[in-house]
Amino acid sequence: MTIDPSLLFLLLAILIVAVFVFVAVNLSSKKAHTFDVEEYQVAWLKIENSLSRENKDSYQLAVINADKLLDKAMHEMGTPGKNMGERLKRLGSAGKFSQLNSVWYAHKLRNQLAHESGFTVDYNQAKHALATYKHALKDLGAI
Repeated sequence: MTIDPSLLFLLLAILIVAVFVFVAVNLSSKKAHTFDVEEYQVAWLKIENSLSRENKDSYQLAVINADKLLDKAMHEMGTPGKNMGERLKRLGSAGKFSQLNSVWYAHKLRNQLAHESGFTVDYNQAKHALATYKHALKDLGAI
């Protein structure tokens, strides 16, 4: 039994097209960003350990540093935006955060600390903000 050369040619053409389609799909699909989780975990532990009930200055610093770490993760992922607020809008609309409203609240708290003279937070507010940032970093896969 012999195979018709035109049938063989057709099968070979189909195989070649399938390989090209497979390669094109794999090259064009955007892969999820892979974080250096250990680096982020170490940075996160430093932030958590810096919060001390006895040191009121640590409240502000911990919130600001947690915000910076989340912004670093979003920037590292390639999230477009001129600032963290714009990056939050992008990722929020993409459904990346399970607690988006809490992330916005924590970020606004950070902005008040950074830009409003005399604005302070208490220990419980700082602790809640840190819990929110930690959850957001987990949502992104950074920690």
